[in-house]
Amino acid sequence: MVVLSVPSEVTVILLDIEGTTTPIAFVKAEEDSHLDGAVPIPAASGDGADELEQLIQAVVDNVCWQMSLDRKTTALKQLQGHMWRAAFKAGHVKAEFFEDVVPAVRKWREAGMKVYIYSSGSVEAQKLLFGHSTEGDILELVDGHFDTNIGHKVESESYRKIANSIGCSTNNILFLTDVTLEASAAEEADVHVAVVVRPGNAGLTDDEKTYYSLITSFSELYLPSST
Repeated sequence: MVVLSVPSEVTVILLDIEGTTTPIAFVKAEEDSHLDGAVPIPAASGDGADELEQLIQAVVDNVCWQMSLDRKTTALKQLQGHMWRAAFKAGHVKAEFFEDVVPAVRKWREAGMKVYIYSSGSVEAQKLLFGHSTEGDILELVDGHFDTNIGHKVESESYRKIANSIGCSTNNILFLTDVTLEASAAEEADVHVAVVVRPGNAGLTDDEKTYYSLITSFSELYLPSST
C-alpha cells in the first residue's frame, strides 16, 4: 500500500465530497432523480394562468439545462439542497461513503486533526449527506462546512478565506480532492494537497499523475502526530 506522509504543520484536513468521500455516481443519481416535480406547475386557474405556467416551465427547463452541464453556481446548488431535504428526511435516500472514509476521519480526529468540508454543493446539502448516511448521522465528525458562498473551488482566494475563517494558516491545511483544477488553486494559496483517485472519477493525465501526490484510500494517509 502506498503511504503519503502528512506534513507535520498540518492541523486541518479539508475534504471535497463528490468523488472524494462519496461516489460520483451516487451524487449525480440523486441530483437527477429528485429533479422531476421539484418545481410544481399549477393547473390553469384564471387570467394569466397560461403565462404563469409557461414561466414555471421555463424555470424548470433552465434548471435541467444547468444540471446537464454540471454547473457549480451557488443558486443551483442551494436549490438542489432544498430538493434533497425532503428525500433525506423522509428516509427515501441515504448518503453513501467510500468504506475507508468514516474510519479514517475518526482516526484523524482522535489524532487531534480538525476536519472540514468544502464542496460546490450547498452547506445544507452537505449536512443532509452527513446527517443521513448509510453510516448513520456522522455530522459530529465534521468541524465545519464551506460552499461556494466563500468562493469557487478553482480560485485560490477561496482557500485563503477558508483558512482565515478557521483561524489557521493555509499551510496548516491538507486539501483532499479528485479535481486537479481545485488542487492547483489550493496549492497557489500554499495549501497542501493530495488528489484522490476513486472508481468512476475522471482520469488523470500522465503529467498530473507525476506532479500530484495521489491516494486511492484515506487509509493511505500517515499522520506523524499519531505515533
